[in-house]
Amino acid sequence: MSDLTPEFAHALNRGVQTGVLSTTLPFQVWAHRPEAAAAWLKLLQTLQDSALLSDRERELARLKIASISQCQACQVARKTDAVSDHDIRCLESDVSGFSQREQLAIQFAELLAIDHSALDGGFYKDLLAHFSEPELAELHLYCGLMLAGGKLTYALQAYPENRG
Repeated sequence: MSDLTPEFAHALNRGVQTGVLSTTLPFQVWAHRPEAAAAWLKLLQTLQDSALLSDRERELARLKIASISQCQACQVARKTDAVSDHDIRCLESDVSGFSQREQLAIQFAELLAIDHSALDGGFYKDLLAHFSEPELAELHLYCGLMLAGGKLTYALQAYPENRG
């Protein structure tokens, strides 16, 4: 952390304070390319600060991706109180209790993570019946970042207990 620029260190601290980041460790690795790491962090923060999707929709999608990518930091982090432990258990078994938008966000996250070829025209028609185009763009960006970030965090073994 002491080798980071003051601006990047500030952005990391803000990310932790606002709940955008579950851990700073991947960003500390990516800081070897500070402009790229800062851009990724800025996009995450922008999606948080000006979210079109509800906190609950984003969190349900994020947690679905975390369970698939097996990112420990992502699985244990809670970004909002809008999702209960009961909701999290239902993500693995029965999503029928969620709203239609929530179900679609969860399904999008799951398909993106395990079968992106199933994201076809019919599925997008269903999405667009419930989400505006800007909301759908946000869902894409957010889920893409969560999927990539979770897999990279897993690959780096970048969890606080694995610092060495």
